[in-house]
Amino acid sequence: MTPVVNPVVNPAAGPGGRRVVVKIGSSSLTTTAGGLDLQRLNALVDVLAAARPAGDEIVLVSSGAIAAGLAPLGMARRPRDLASQQAAASVGQGLLAHRYADRFAEHGVVTGQVLLTLDDVTRRGHYRNAYRTFATLLGLGAVPIVNENDTVATTEIRFGDNDRLAALVAHLVHADLLVLLSDVDGLHDGDPRSGHAQRVSDVHSEADLAGVRIGRSGPAGVGTGGMVTKVQAARIATGAGIPVVLTTPAHAADALAGERVGTSFHPTGRRRPTRLLWLAHATEGRGRLLLDEGAVRAITERRASLLPAGIVDVHGRFGAGDPVDLVDPDRTAIARGLVNYDSDELPALLGRSTRELARSLGPSYEREVVHRDDMVLLD
Repeated sequence: MTPVVNPVVNPAAGPGGRRVVVKIGSSSLTTTAGGLDLQRLNALVDVLAAARPAGDEIVLVSSGAIAAGLAPLGMARRPRDLASQQAAASVGQGLLAHRYADRFAEHGVVTGQVLLTLDDVTRRGHYRNAYRTFATLLGLGAVPIVNENDTVATTEIRFGDNDRLAALVAHLVHADLLVLLSDVDGLHDGDPRSGHAQRVSDVHSEADLAGVRIGRSGPAGVGTGGMVTKVQAARIATGAGIPVVLTTPAHAADALAGERVGTSFHPTGRRRPTRLLWLAHATEGRGRLLLDEGAVRAITERRASLLPAGIVDVHGRFGAGDPVDLVDPDRTAIARGLVNYDSDELPALLGRSTRELARSLGPSYEREVVHRDDMVLLD
């Protein structure tokens, strides 16, 4: 077979090794009844443990907590309401972590549980703490087992799916590779269940996705993701310079060995400041600022900061430091940024220059509404 991912020596990883984030979904870990499939879980752990002697550091992002909690609680299917999901997660997360710890221990490997909410990768202080936790666990030879903290996460602070979580974790830990394990062996140009669809071996750019049918996959009622979320996760990771392989757990060992399996998403960008990555992919605007044409051109063409003079109207309630969407006269969001004013302050500032505001209101008002360093353009 032809190698698809060359080993990369990561100075943050062990000597001669790579730092690899592996994500596995609920449908690949659980039975249709909702319980953990121990044979699948054990097989995954065996593959990951076998990759470590070569010097690779592994971070595992594992779904399955909610699904694992269904059967013990007598639930026939995944509940729709958040409270019941959190109850299932509180039962299932312990079961999941225990099974991983036991199986990895058979290989002489210690695991550490890391439960994250969106705040942990969006707020600077939380992000630094999360990074230090990962770095210390990996430095001590442990395997971090990551999941969204479903037990306490609210709608406003959820990642929404573990594919996106895995992509953001890959960026957080400075990973060299992201492996997404699914029940479908890669991206196809049609429904793989039809028997006629062809697998897409390589994705170098958005052009390679033209005409590709990206639908949902997996048994109904178990997982929350699908091919859509996996492609989105691949966009996040490759846009930050991290290659991605999408394949099945049966080909996990080959993917880690650099063999040509599944679909390989090749890097499209370079690593960039983390706050810009999460601003684009891990937040939603708390409000909207309507801009005039001049401000739109200044932001999109010159990458300038947003000043009060270019704002026509303000929508929503938000505080200083919150993410807001910047929209053009057609109400299309063109950028997202961290605003420097509360929503109650802004209406009195609209259309006025910073120099005028400084003269009438004081020097503290001679500042940008959104600084260009805290702004990212949206596709």
